[in-house]
Amino acid sequence: MFTRRQTFQLFAGAAAVLGLPSLARAQDTAKEFRIGWQKGGVFALAKNSGALEARLAARGVTVSWAEFTSGPPLLEALGAHAIDFGSTGDVPPLFAHAAGGDLVYVAATPGSLDGSAILVKQDSPVQTIADLKGKRVAFKRGSSSHNFIVKALRTVGLTLDDITPLDLGPPDAAPAFANNQIDAWVIWDPYYAIAAQDPDTRVLATTEGIVDSYGFYQANGAYAKENPTILAEVIDELRKVGTAAQTDLDATAAAISASTGVPTDITRITLGRKAADLGAILPLDAEIIAYQQALADEFYDLKIIPRQLNVADAVWQAPAI
Repeated sequence: MFTRRQTFQLFAGAAAVLGLPSLARAQDTAKEFRIGWQKGGVFALAKNSGALEARLAARGVTVSWAEFTSGPPLLEALGAHAIDFGSTGDVPPLFAHAAGGDLVYVAATPGSLDGSAILVKQDSPVQTIADLKGKRVAFKRGSSSHNFIVKALRTVGLTLDDITPLDLGPPDAAPAFANNQIDAWVIWDPYYAIAAQDPDTRVLATTEGIVDSYGFYQANGAYAKENPTILAEVIDELRKVGTAAQTDLDATAAAISASTGVPTDITRITLGRKAADLGAILPLDAEIIAYQQALADEFYDLKIIPRQLNVADAVWQAPAI
């Protein structure tokens, strides 16, 4: 039986699954492709190199970029037709779909095993996850960190009701953490890697052994329906960019840093996380859909999202051959 990470090798050449053989049959009419991105990753490489611009130039399609600090506002923009495409962790799509946003899952990427962490101060009395009881814990509601803290607390028999949760995105949480206004911060890379360099910061726990998750590439539903082959070409190009980047991570770190402004040494740390792979962009198979459906069911049962979701209904279908 294949693990989810071995599954990537089965789909490394899966252009056919994404509909690329049928490109000639498409009647895509869009002349713009608007991307929402967060600092880092394959988007930074593609933006810096102009790979997507070059790929879509033959179609007369221009590319524009809008930066976001977290997944929830990115998907709000995506669902509202303000952008056409982007990627986030596993939780933001649940909130976006529950709110009625018009978006679809296009592809998935396995998350690194240790790319998020719960951070505390070196002199904090919090020594274990159980010690978070009654403490002020910051995380962005509706982000992948929301899932992480739920599951981390569960490992010690606690729930969100046992802490004082604070809904803070990275721009607000970082100074709050630095100024001791919160007791713990649940955060992802590159913000995690940046904060961890401060000798006054201690890593209480990482996602390893607690959350083994996926990130998702998503598109506006109407755009995906009307322009399927543009979307297929973009996914194919991002996979090529990511796969090439894995061959020289030092050079890749420098290239990403040039695009994001995050120091090269910090970026190199994020690229070296366990099981990190920029080229691992997968079609949504039954296993991945089942993972996301289980998460949707869990968040509904916990009353974190207001309605039940059927993930399969929001999975993009490639053009028919």
